[in-house]
Amino acid sequence: MSSEAHPQVVPILLPQAGNTMEEGTILQWRVRPGDRVKVGQVLFELETDKATIEVEAEAEGRIARILVGEGQAAPVKSVVALLAEDDEAAERYLQSGSPAPVASAAEPSAPAGEPAAAPMGAVAAPQPGRRRASPAARAAAAALGVDLGALPQGSGPGGRILREDVERAAAARATPQAAPLPEGLPGEQPAPSPVAGERHPLSRMRKAIARNLAASKQQLPHWYLRTTIVADRLVEFHQSQKARFPCSLNDVVVLAVARAIQEMPAFRSRLEGDEVVTFDSVNIGIAVAVEEGLVVPVVRGADRLNLKGLAAESRRVVEAARQGRLEGVGEGVFTVSNLGMFGVEEFAAIINPPEVGILAVGSVHEDVVVQDGALRIGKRMTMTLSADHRLIDGVQGARFMARVRELLEDPSSWV
Repeated sequence: MSSEAHPQVVPILLPQAGNTMEEGTILQWRVRPGDRVKVGQVLFELETDKATIEVEAEAEGRIARILVGEGQAAPVKSVVALLAEDDEAAERYLQSGSPAPVASAAEPSAPAGEPAAAPMGAVAAPQPGRRRASPAARAAAAALGVDLGALPQGSGPGGRILREDVERAAAARATPQAAPLPEGLPGEQPAPSPVAGERHPLSRMRKAIARNLAASKQQLPHWYLRTTIVADRLVEFHQSQKARFPCSLNDVVVLAVARAIQEMPAFRSRLEGDEVVTFDSVNIGIAVAVEEGLVVPVVRGADRLNLKGLAAESRRVVEAARQGRLEGVGEGVFTVSNLGMFGVEEFAAIINPPEVGILAVGSVHEDVVVQDGALRIGKRMTMTLSADHRLIDGVQGARFMARVRELLEDPSSWV
């Protein structure tokens, strides 16, 4: 249901925090019916496959109705609440084909599905005779020739069938089954597995990581560039700044990357259909290891910060990510992944879609450095760029790496 037919009512939608997100669970509402909210005010906490995020208001007004309660799940872009100045306007909106509250994830539901002509953005009420499945699952079923009606209860809230359930069914169907042996023949009893081990299901985060990174490697034409910098000045500069305020060597790297990207629009672009979208702000993702896997919080406007400001913001978003609150999901243009603190000298990382590239940073280590025709012991650091060849060509990548190298080999000249 569009708000154009009800100009006094503004629907609040459940956001899509990532390209593969299909639904989310509202953990806590920060507002109540009757409250007035401003743009940017936190409305509710949303649990996704990867983390818990805070959803902010995009319009100001009065909370008239909350349609999805705490602990309940809903598909992305569905209506979870209404802004309206009076309750009668909200009631008219609801009576004219409005979204209905969805069932709690903790409550089992009979096989059902969404109405065929549900209002745009609505949380559709179940109808008898159709399997309850996400739009992505229905599209996958059509593409893979899977009958949704033949599937068991899905792995989503309330038994909702998700895309991964369809893909699993298609894979099982494609696996050849061994024909049974006639009775009495040797080998009719199945041989024991040669490897014993413990089985456990993938967590929601590991499923999301597996799905996203597999899609990235399969769909994005990755290519790679590697460069090794002389890091003596970088280390000296970091030590001098660390004595003034808390900062990490990775903060200096992130700031250099942000400055280089600001100079090169292709590295703050993404492909959307047949269009290239170039962003003004350089929002840098920082790969962070957590107990369940890997998350990428985002430092917004990193190119506009000085080192002290970037270090403080980086610490804030990283700590929030480790506590399960992921910021800037889907807003990043580029990611920095650093394994140097683990002694890894070099590696190549997988692009975090829909970003255009990722820089893998290795450790600073002592090595033989050739300088002005002479050998000396110095510090070196290797970085590897993974770039999307649809938007970044070889010369662009080489210029980017040369600029980052230039900035890091003499940081005192620009920070």
